[in-house]
Amino acid sequence: MRSLFLWLTGCVSVGVLLASPAVVRSAEPDSKNVHLRGDLQNARIAFAGKQKACVAFIGGSITEMNGYRPMVAAELQSRFPDTEFEFINAGISSTCSTSGAFRLRRDVLAHQPDLLFVEFAVNDDQDAAHAARECRRGMEGILRQAWMHDPELDIVITHFVNPPMLEKLTAGKTPTSSGQHEAVAEHYGVSSSDLARELAQRIAAGTFSWQQYGGTHPKQAGNRLAADLIVDLLDAAWAQPLPADAQPTAHSLPAPLDENSYFRGRFVSPADAKADDAWKWDRPDWSEIAGGFRDTFRNEMFLHTSEVGAELSLEFEGTAVGAFVLAGPDAGMVEVSVDGAKPHVVDLYHHFSKGLHYPRTVMFATDLPAGKHQLRLRVSGKHNDQSHGHAVRIMQFTAN
Repeated sequence: MRSLFLWLTGCVSVGVLLASPAVVRSAEPDSKNVHLRGDLQNARIAFAGKQKACVAFIGGSITEMNGYRPMVAAELQSRFPDTEFEFINAGISSTCSTSGAFRLRRDVLAHQPDLLFVEFAVNDDQDAAHAARECRRGMEGILRQAWMHDPELDIVITHFVNPPMLEKLTAGKTPTSSGQHEAVAEHYGVSSSDLARELAQRIAAGTFSWQQYGGTHPKQAGNRLAADLIVDLLDAAWAQPLPADAQPTAHSLPAPLDENSYFRGRFVSPADAKADDAWKWDRPDWSEIAGGFRDTFRNEMFLHTSEVGAELSLEFEGTAVGAFVLAGPDAGMVEVSVDGAKPHVVDLYHHFSKGLHYPRTVMFATDLPAGKHQLRLRVSGKHNDQSHGHAVRIMQFTAN
């Protein structure tokens, strides 16, 4: 496996040379679509100096699947053969950067990673259909929260691609999701790999094809291209020997692009809600519920009901509130009020809910005054025309 990997990626160092130049100077990546910002030396120092190290990957199904993630893991292990790596797969299919920001603390930061890889461009585009603000708030929520937790954490973002994004790039336009994610990366000085643009340019040049790439969920060749761009980034960052006295340095936090980005995002347990007797707090019997179901959520506890008029309240602190839910073929609507304001209706059903209990973060209210608030939620008698029920299944509340 290792010899094949080296053959595919070119010659790479299988260790870290220790020398004594005072400054580590990075080289330029080979691809103009690989953007090295900073030097990723904190991760390199950790990998060279620790017997154990942690690398986390967060994203949607492209991260969760057996794709670029294990290829990058194999590359890191080949460079640092004496290090015992823990590789965290925090990919959850269908989730967007908003969900990523709210689950970051639980799924990533709790593991204390030394290096974090992020991918959400495709799901922000096709699953969440986020406008620019939400793409920005989700990605800034991830990056800023990560550095608030650990200022020495190195981060790399990869922009993957789907057909609508590729069509925009071919027309000389920038997709909203990858464009906003790149703007956040540039603002924070975080390295990125614009795989989407790289693929578009290679297709235009006739050196690659969409068929070779393999589709929205890339095949081997597409994932190999994604991993190779990250290898290019690492080669450039770590081109020079590491000084023997190298010490990690904290990343500086610029002012936020949006003060209400989700960098204070966190989960709030549904057990904290005050719910009437129509609600249950348990593991649903999925064998009795119509619709596709992913094992990812089999052991999750849910606050759930299908009864019209069921009510709950939740006290929270922050500027935004929502819920991380599974929305299936029977997903309902909820009437939401914060601090006694006039209720508004939120539809939990998603266009992918038709045959699947679909994970999504639904924001009930944003841009609230900072401080303590009370959410009131009531199951509506209405439901989406495509839905056949009124089900509400909450895994976590979200607060920012």
